[in-house]
Amino acid sequence: MKSPVDNDKSLQTDEEVARAVQKGASEEFSILVDRYEAKLTRYAHKFLTNREDVKDLVQEVFIKAYKNIKSFDSSRRFSPWIYRIAHNEFVNALERKQRDKMLFSFDAFFPYPAAKERSDAQALQNDLRQTIDFYLDQIDAKYREPLILYYFQDLGYKEIADVLHIPAATVGVRLQRAKSILKKIMNNNDYGK
Repeated sequence: MKSPVDNDKSLQTDEEVARAVQKGASEEFSILVDRYEAKLTRYAHKFLTNREDVKDLVQEVFIKAYKNIKSFDSSRRFSPWIYRIAHNEFVNALERKQRDKMLFSFDAFFPYPAAKERSDAQALQNDLRQTIDFYLDQIDAKYREPLILYYFQDLGYKEIADVLHIPAATVGVRLQRAKSILKKIMNNNDYGK
């Protein structure tokens, strides 16, 4: 006999839920929707400068994820997989609206890996989040995406690399360049005065 804990779907990992859906328990996909809807909506609002049609786009992400769930490798993490689907949907929306130039792959090879940001500067990171949010629309999408995924979606370098299909070192470089761009924009606009 199963214990009540065994029946508690909230204790399942995303990967376990995805595996169950792959085996035919399609009703369990709603667990993934519940877990990711708010996150992907926030991601869409940060990513899309025009901020329209976000709800429809997020719904489309879930439709595509459900249709392609069989292709998900449940031995890997679910979050980069669904964020990659979202990324593709949002880029396609940008193309359709022609508000931003199409993203192109600018993957350079760097001789050293990017350093992980320290977590001991929480106050500084919160301030940086506010700054990023304020000036986000002024930053090229190539640099905006890693900023959003790192500071607003709390993904690590490896997960961001999986989402954007770029090397982890490139993620670090783009984050550093984005910070430099932010600093330049802030200096030009006298941010904080």
